[in-house]
Amino acid sequence: MNSKGTVVKISGPLVVADGMRDANMFDVVRVSEKRLIGEIIEMHGDRASIQVYEETSGLGTGENVESTGEPMSVELGPGLIGSIFDGIQRPLAAIRAVCGNNLARGVEVPSLNRDNLWKFSPSVKAGDKVVGGDIIGTVPETDIVLHKIMVPNGLEGTVKKISEGEFHVDDTVCVIETAKGEIKLSLLQKWPVRQGRPYKKKLSPNMPLVTGQRVIDCLFPIAKGGVAAIPGPFGSGKTVTQHQLAKWAEADIIVYIGCGERGNEMTDVLNEFPELIDPNTGKSLMERTVLIANTSDMPVAAREASVYTGITIAEYYRDMGYSVALMADSTSRWAEALREMSGRLEEMPGDEGYPAYLGSRLAQFYERAGRVVSTGSAGREGALSVIGAVSPPGGDISEPVSQATLRIVKVFWGLDSNLAYQRHFPAINWLTSYSLYADSLAEWYNNNVSKDWMKLRARFMEILHAEAELKEIVKLIGMDALSPNDRLKMETARSIREDFLHQLAFHEVDTYTSLKKQLYMMKLILNFNDEAMAVLAKGADVEAVANLEVREKIGRFKYIEENKTDAEFDKLSVEISSELNELLDKEED
Repeated sequence: MNSKGTVVKISGPLVVADGMRDANMFDVVRVSEKRLIGEIIEMHGDRASIQVYEETSGLGTGENVESTGEPMSVELGPGLIGSIFDGIQRPLAAIRAVCGNNLARGVEVPSLNRDNLWKFSPSVKAGDKVVGGDIIGTVPETDIVLHKIMVPNGLEGTVKKISEGEFHVDDTVCVIETAKGEIKLSLLQKWPVRQGRPYKKKLSPNMPLVTGQRVIDCLFPIAKGGVAAIPGPFGSGKTVTQHQLAKWAEADIIVYIGCGERGNEMTDVLNEFPELIDPNTGKSLMERTVLIANTSDMPVAAREASVYTGITIAEYYRDMGYSVALMADSTSRWAEALREMSGRLEEMPGDEGYPAYLGSRLAQFYERAGRVVSTGSAGREGALSVIGAVSPPGGDISEPVSQATLRIVKVFWGLDSNLAYQRHFPAINWLTSYSLYADSLAEWYNNNVSKDWMKLRARFMEILHAEAELKEIVKLIGMDALSPNDRLKMETARSIREDFLHQLAFHEVDTYTSLKKQLYMMKLILNFNDEAMAVLAKGADVEAVANLEVREKIGRFKYIEENKTDAEFDKLSVEISSELNELLDKEED
């Protein structure tokens, strides 16, 4: 039963209404004649506190409030891919067609287009028994995404009738006989955003999400179904890193949430993604991407809903058996929306004014990631990986949002402003970042790439940490005080930093590096180091070793196209040995 009340207080996006006794927590409501969308976030008797997701200026007391009787939900069905929605899943293209470039208040547009026709091919027949999660048919949503129409969770019965042909999303395509009577199914289903979609079993994170970004794949990998955080100050490359992950990560579906960041960053996504060609399919990247835009000039309160909207859509595709990567940029802006609403509700504040429940809200969001066996008799395996950017003021990660996030996530890619100022991108600091998935992924890397992968990775980390210690000595007493071996170690660390970890996002070859090519790069750098150490032991000059021509060729290996890496690797391996031996011969003469 819909509950109706009256506005008694307005405080920014917070509206308080009396007479809402029959309403429930998290019900969606419509406020005033303008029919502004809101959600009940607190109830005391018949008084409801409502978080309004649109501008409330001009509202007055005495305005009517009507509850829809339903929680905030998203529409799930064909038409999600390639769309751009606001934080509460209103399609921005459709709104623009209705009211122009400026977003009008109270505008009501269905989330999924009701006019489009979709070709439905059934995969079950009359008489088949089905349960929640079973696939009853498919729709080719784009050239590369086959949309699987699933029985809604909690439903069980026998297929009485199923049709084939072209349908609108809300047309009946299947009738199921259940214990409670006949249920009609369409291509469309709804799901409340604050409730995670169920699954049969969560699997261990033992398979990497390959990204093509060397510093991530090699040193700080993320598992499929894993969670990662990218904290960093303004200008350190959070957004570019997330764009790179969205473009190149081995995921079937990308859900990108622009939560409170600047509008020009979302514009970059909208301009770039349609032009980018997916290397695996040869099609536009937008043909596997869903965008949620709630930028800094859009309603602050809707930022809170935007991350739930995005992750619910991501879970829906995960349940189809796809690998989904979700980018949230940034969770700090979401936390600021929580802080504002908490302050207006006059709740007891925690650190720096954030609500005391900040950590639990972040945990509820991140725990919806995972590699799972979905519901249904077939038990498809799907994965949802979540990568959240954090924007701490001044890059100070001791602030509450960063600290609460670090207690939850397993991967920390710490962006460093000093590296960014040096134009070293991605500016992920190898001394402060970490990945707790590395050990559980070791078996996969050893079996699928090379049994030497983890050993080479460990040597890279050892050399980089040794360089940090040697730099302190150099600052005190100068480079000349170092032994030849230590000076060579400094040179090898420079090769790792400049030739391996430094990666150009806008270079057509260097933007993505396969695991095989990364392995070759690691081997070339370390082979040179090992053979050079042997030559130094025989009396060669360290400066002459460091200035060999082959070092420049090793540095340029990252610009070699993938199909030419085998021949180039063999060639360089021979050149390393020959140049070092020639140098030794000259020294002896």
